[in-house]
Parts: sequence; C-alpha cells; structure tokens
Amino acid sequence: MRGSGDGFVHCSDGQMRWGLYGAAGVVFVTGAEDGPLVMLQLRSGWSHEGGTWSCPGGALELGEDVLEGALREASEEVGVPETGRFLGQYVFDPAPEWRYTTVVVEVAEPFGLTMNFESEAVAWVPVADVAGYGLHPGFAAAWPHVRPIAETAGAPSS
Repeated sequence: MRGSGDGFVHCSDGQMRWGLYGAAGVVFVTGAEDGPLVMLQLRSGWSHEGGTWSCPGGALELGEDVLEGALREASEEVGVPETGRFLGQYVFDPAPEWRYTTVVVEVAEPFGLTMNFESEAVAWVPVADVAGYGLHPGFAAAWPHVRPIAETAGAPSS
C-alpha cells in the first residue's frame, strides 16, 4: 500500500533517498546474561541494498513522529511487542530536505518474524558482533552512533 511518504527524494547533495518526508527505523535491544542483544533484519534480495542486514524501517508519513513511524514500519516487517522503553536516537541528516532517524527501543525479550516480503530473516545478535554482519551501508554508518545507546539496555531508567 502506498503511503503519503512513499517515494524517492532527489536531495540537494545529489543523492536519491526513500521517503518524501524522511525515514525512520528502530533498533530493538534486549538485555542478556552476556550483554545486550540487538535485532537485525535481513533485507529481501529484491529490495535496494537487498541481502544486507539492518533494522526495520522505512518512509515516514506526512506529520508522523519518528518513533511512531519507526514502530509502524517495524510492525509491518517484523512485528512489535506491546511494551518497550525508548533509549535514544541517532539522526543522519545529510541534506536539509531529508533525514533518517534510528530510534533504539529496549524490549523484555527477543521476538520477531518475517512478516512480509521486505524481510528474509530476523536474528538477535550480541552488540559486539553486529559490525561483523554484512550490514546495509546506511546502517553500517549509523551503527557506531547507535551502539552506545544499545549498550545501555538493562540499565535502570533515570
């Protein structure tokens, strides 16, 4: 189904990017005995940069909050638990007319299924191992900024 934000934007930096109103994704993280685990999603081979690992996400709708949009996209791609705790976010802002926000949400336990054609697999990966996966280039660039947020999983909220 085409949403109000579906479409490519030709940005002033010369790049074409998905999401007329920007885009957002969510990194789910859960505490584990040996340290936090992060959910990675294997992007379907037919998609742009298919066959790479990333977080669920996509185009924002007109006026949609980034957390709301990231969770909506995740619900379509891998499902979403009933509760979670927002830990933080990282904004990639390469051009004035477009940005991608990666939100980090702590959940009680691993979950997730491939809900539609956009995902081939879901895996829960130790934080220390994420960079060793064949990451989507955008996610690989964001990971050094997202990782410290994910590492706070399991800490008491302030």
